[in-house]
Amino acid sequence: MARAQAPSRKGGFTSFLFWAAVFVVLAAVFAGAFFYSAISRPGPSTQDTAFMVERGASGASIAADLQRENLITDPLLFRIANRIFASGSTLQAGEYQIPAGASVRQIVEMMASGDALQHAITFPEGITIRAVMKIIEESDVLTGDMPETPPEGSILPDTYHVQRGMTRAALLQQMRDAHDAAVAEIWANRAPNLPLATPADLVNLASIVERETGIAEERPMVASVFINRLRRPMRLETDPTIIYGVCLRYPDRCVDGRLVNAQGQRRTIRQSEIALDTGYNTYRIDGLPPTPISNPGRAALEATANPAESDALFFVADGSGGHIFASTLAEHNANVARWRVIEAERLAQERAN
Repeated sequence: MARAQAPSRKGGFTSFLFWAAVFVVLAAVFAGAFFYSAISRPGPSTQDTAFMVERGASGASIAADLQRENLITDPLLFRIANRIFASGSTLQAGEYQIPAGASVRQIVEMMASGDALQHAITFPEGITIRAVMKIIEESDVLTGDMPETPPEGSILPDTYHVQRGMTRAALLQQMRDAHDAAVAEIWANRAPNLPLATPADLVNLASIVERETGIAEERPMVASVFINRLRRPMRLETDPTIIYGVCLRYPDRCVDGRLVNAQGQRRTIRQSEIALDTGYNTYRIDGLPPTPISNPGRAALEATANPAESDALFFVADGSGGHIFASTLAEHNANVARWRVIEAERLAQERAN
């Protein structure tokens, strides 16, 4: 006679494990969905906010600061998101522009990638090293002590984009490295048979070209005049070298590299200054001055390395922002006479206003 068998304990336990596993999986899925929903929903901020992450700051301190600034509501959620999306590594230092309503995930990914706010600091072409150091010193974006002033003509003028907290020394080194790289490249591709012996000579002459004209198309022609003079040889006789030497010797006569009178008004070069031997005055010395007189930009360096082909030996302002070039002294003197009239009228108008 057959007997009914009792339910297997083993089968019941297996069934229990199955349903427990299903429950765990469903719970994990639910928790994951809840977590991803929580980190992806818009944050509490109602306007774009600049937020600074200090170098070496922990995820916990960043989360606390974000909550304090009303950029997130749950610091723990931020720390978990940091573990997942940034592998728990230290978030990158810098100033971040957090958009209004940014989610926790957006903020973590922004800081993990180092997508920090960039600040533009501009150094105009032809700027002197003294003016460069003043800009660096007065910047409220840069940090750290002022580095030692480098030689004139040793940085590349440009607009540099920096993160808040970058040191002054680091930016200055970046500018020097950019200069060295540009000069090496341009020197390697210079025209043949230039009367320039070294890259330093190239920078020296380019600094004069830069100060002589602000019109990009004129630079190769201005460079040609000076190259032609060096080949003859003739003195360069360029006014910016007079001004630079005067400003070095008599700082009270200058403002931002321009000659001024006792009232602080811009003025022309005096006859006594044309005759003054400052060591830089190319009306009084042969060849190039002892150092550059400014920091030339890439365009001036390239124009000096590859000047226009001409027989011009002279140039003078034409009154419209450009210059008139001449190959003979008689022609040049006539051009100068016209310019002196224009210059006198212009200065009189400035003072009247």
